[in-house]
This record gives sequence, C-alpha cells and structure tokens, in this order.
Amino acid sequence: MNTYEQDLALARELATRVRQAGGRAMLVGGCVRDGLMGVPCKDIDIEVYGLAPRALKALLSELGEVVEKGASFGVYGLAHSNIDVAMPRRERRTGDRHTDFDVSVDPNLSFEAASMRRDFTINAMLRDALTGELIDLWGGQRDLAARCVRHVNDRTFGEDALRVFRAAQFAARFGAEVAPRTIELCAAMDVTALSVERVFDELCKALLKAEKPSIFFRVLRGTDHLKEYFPEIEACVGVRQNPVYHPEGDVFEHTMLVLDCAAALRERAQWPLGFMVAALTHDLGKAVSTQVQPDGKITSYGHEVAGLPLCESQLRRLTSHARLIEYAKNMMWLHMRPNVLAGCRSKKKKTRMMFDLSLCPEDLILLSRADASGKLDAPYDEGNEAFLWERLEDYRAVMARPMVTGKDLVAAGLAPGPDFARWLDRAKQLHFSGQDRQRALRQVLAEARSGR
Repeated sequence: MNTYEQDLALARELATRVRQAGGRAMLVGGCVRDGLMGVPCKDIDIEVYGLAPRALKALLSELGEVVEKGASFGVYGLAHSNIDVAMPRRERRTGDRHTDFDVSVDPNLSFEAASMRRDFTINAMLRDALTGELIDLWGGQRDLAARCVRHVNDRTFGEDALRVFRAAQFAARFGAEVAPRTIELCAAMDVTALSVERVFDELCKALLKAEKPSIFFRVLRGTDHLKEYFPEIEACVGVRQNPVYHPEGDVFEHTMLVLDCAAALRERAQWPLGFMVAALTHDLGKAVSTQVQPDGKITSYGHEVAGLPLCESQLRRLTSHARLIEYAKNMMWLHMRPNVLAGCRSKKKKTRMMFDLSLCPEDLILLSRADASGKLDAPYDEGNEAFLWERLEDYRAVMARPMVTGKDLVAAGLAPGPDFARWLDRAKQLHFSGQDRQRALRQVLAEARSGR
C-alpha cells in the first residue's frame, strides 16, 4: 500500500468515527477536483461538520499525533500523513494583507454557506468520505468539463487578491479559460499588498505543472496584472523583432512560445524550476537593446548581456533564492551560443569553452532547443541537439584529463598575484585546444615570464 492509499484508508477511518460521533466528514477542494479529473492528488483535505472543535481534536488524537496548523481556525493535521482536517468556517476580510481575515468556526454551517468562501467552482465541490456522494452547489462539474475557471461568489471573491494569480495558475494547469466575469473581478483587484512568496508559489505551480505555462502570463496580461510583479516581462510586449528570424511577433510572444516549448522539455532538465525560469527570462534584454537600423533592419545586439540586471531585478522581486537567480543569469548570458556554434559546426575548443562557462550545460542545451523552437519559422533541426550532446561528451572527456592547476604554477615558481587567474585561464584554453598538461604548463610559464 502506497502513501496515498494509506492516507485514504486513514481518511475513511476518520470519517467512520466522525459519523459514529454524529458528524459528517467531507472531502473538499483539490482532492475532489483532481479525483473527477482522474489526476493523482497527494494531499487530502477533509471538512468535518457537526462536531465541536474539542470533540474533533479528541477524535483525531485517537488516530495519531495531532498537528495544529491553525487551531483557532479549526485546522488540524495528522502527523506522518498528508491529511488536513478543518471545520467549516466563515471568513471576513479586515485588512489588505493576506493574513487580515476574521475567521469564525461554525460546525453547524450548511454546505452552501461553507463552500461560498472558496475561490472557484472547481474547488468548491464536496464529496462524502464514506458514501462518495458528490455535493456540487456551484456548477463545479460543469466548469471542470468545460475547462472554465469561474469564481463562486461576486461578493466574497474579491476578499483575497491572491485569487488573481490562482485564476491564472489554474487556467494554465488545466488549459482552461477564465470566465469573463471572473476576469472583470480580477482586473478590479488591488494585488500590491500580497506576499511575494505566495505570488512566487503560484508562478512555480504554473511553470512546473502546466503544459502551456504561457496561459498564466496571458491571463495576467488580460487582467492588467503583469505590471505589479512581472514588469520586466510586461516590458517585452510590443518590442519588435526581425521578422526574418522571428515571424511569431514581438518579444513577449516569442517568450511565451519558448516557455511552452520548455514545458515539453522540463522532465529532461537537471533543474526543472531553474530551467523554466531561464526560459521565461532569457530575452528580457531585448526590451532595452532593440533598435531599428537606418535600413529598417531590427536588431538586439548584446541583449544577452543587457538583460542581466533585468533578470536579477525581475527575480529578486519574487524570491531571494540566490542559486536560482545566478542560474537564470548564467543561462541568459549563454543562451545564444549553443545554436550559433551548432549551426556552424564549430571547432571543439569553442564548445568546450562554452560548456565550461555554464552552470548547467545539460539545461543550456535544452534551453537552446526551446529558444529555436519558439519562432514559428521552421521545424527544429534535431541535428543541432545531437551535435551539442556529442560535444558535451567531448567536454566531459577533456575535463577528465589532467590539466594545469594553481599548485602546478606555484611549484613552477609563479607567485600568486593579480595575473594568477589569467594564467590559469590561459592554461585552460590550452587544455581545451588539445595540449597535454606538461606542454600547456611550459607555454604558460614562457608567456608569464616574457610578460605577455
């Protein structure tokens, strides 16, 4: 029995004891939605009706160690399980922050009153944990079948501004449309007081779970909510590209196509999240480097360097994850090179140097494929990727051979100083050119002593 099956068995045991005590245990939220879609769900959320908080906690303690996840809100967990147990409650916004809610637990709430506080109809269904009876008061099944993200209630929907980003995330994950009225309500919300961590969490779900993550950004653009947390992405809208190489349109459109191509490759990536973030940010520099030449030609020379501070500012607005930021910047800096070198079937020294600069050569190859595929001009040349993987093997083989180290230079009489890093770099270049360790060492020593 796997963990999910164990959790289901535990949920049924809980539901049985709740019924014996005079209450009713209902599966709610994502586990009901995903069950109807035939999608595995890791977490099980249960709402218990008809039992007082003290009685519910005592019952839970009979099944295992109780973890208080929000006892004042009537939310508990069972240790060593993915089950959360809550009591029906009312919520009323009292301020701008996501924690500013007045919550009142009421075990005698009706299903209608309790489910009205939920965000979307597809998340507002309930299923009896024992009988399997489905309670669908807001048309969740209908909207799920129609691939429609629709809010539950006009009055309560606007109380949580994160729902703007959740609407975009669900639309991306399920390939869905957001209902027109829901779009209107989202467009009217002030999202500036949201915790960036929560926005980043919704972004990550879209990047890692959606077949077409571009929908996330298209929904935000449609609600005019790119500007608060994704201004560098929004700046790509309307930035023209050379139609000879980019018939798909502006930089925003190209980025969205690349993002969707990357989603098809992310399972092959060494770091899926970093890879998807790199696909999202790789061309930000075009917003500041694009020019129309006197002959009408559109260029964006140096955009891979011009975009580095934009990449950092975009990501630091959302996260303090230093490794992610450095990874994305490194990928941006190098993203043009693989396709250029593959296209001309360059010499081995150049591909060795490129891979040596990369924080993740495997993901750089995949990014180059996504970038080349997001242009709507011609099918991707599979020979380019094959060439790059062959060259990566070559790079690994060369790096496995003995090469000049700093200890070698010191032992040969060179003192560490301002030029030491340059000498080491020169030794590496010679290594990549095919020279063995001793020959490379002799040449570096000769150049260092001659002052070159």
